[in-house]
Amino acid sequence: MGKSKPSYLIAPSLFSVAGKVALVTGANGHLGTVIVNTLREYGAEVIGVYRDEERKPDLARTLRFDMYEEAGYGELKKFAKDNPVDILVNNAHEMSAQTGFNIPGDALENFDSWVWWRNEVAGLSVPATLISVFGEGMKKRGYGNIINISTMYALVAPSPLLYKDTDLMNPPAYSAVKAGLLALTRYVASFWGRYGIRCNALLPGPFPKNQANESFMKRLADRTCLGRVGRAEELAGPIIFLASEASSYMTGQALVYDAGWTIT
Repeated sequence: MGKSKPSYLIAPSLFSVAGKVALVTGANGHLGTVIVNTLREYGAEVIGVYRDEERKPDLARTLRFDMYEEAGYGELKKFAKDNPVDILVNNAHEMSAQTGFNIPGDALENFDSWVWWRNEVAGLSVPATLISVFGEGMKKRGYGNIINISTMYALVAPSPLLYKDTDLMNPPAYSAVKAGLLALTRYVASFWGRYGIRCNALLPGPFPKNQANESFMKRLADRTCLGRVGRAEELAGPIIFLASEASSYMTGQALVYDAGWTIT
């Protein structure tokens, strides 16, 4: 009889998150839905964090949290004490007019410090808070896996040519917040590795939800090496890699997933 394969060579075991509890913010969003479904498919119980009640995810355990409601931060801390998690996915980031998307008045030359702080840069406080409150339990248990969803724009700037002669705009605060999230990823990995906690960032390229503007979609596609924009379901691969023991020796890293956008 031949020797059995070591467990790390058996794909179902390598990518399994069975028995793990994962918490995903923005669980009902464009990418969040894929993240939730992927983790569940590979065996995890998922707690979904959401904001809009009418879009509450269909999960056994959920948590409503709104970063604009101060009381929610206290409720979040209470929830963390009663609901320990093994995997934390910081995915939520509001991409609307409220955070400056497609609003010419939010361009850098129209800088408004209050708008930046209240509606945009404050977005970094959400993943930082989640890491703090759920990380406390991870440290006590000696295990934890934190995945921060950043963006390729944490590494490179958006090209203004993409938005020329359109009413679309990528606000400066988005890049600033996501670059800050990448820095936070490295900090957590550095300080908490000794407690058995890993922390990595996923940097997606163009995964647009609304593809109605064909000419803009072509601009995005032409900017990538593969000549196309990403499909949301394609996030499943890197998510399960980062969430599982397939990446057990990886921490503090930025996994760029952008069809080659940032290499040219």
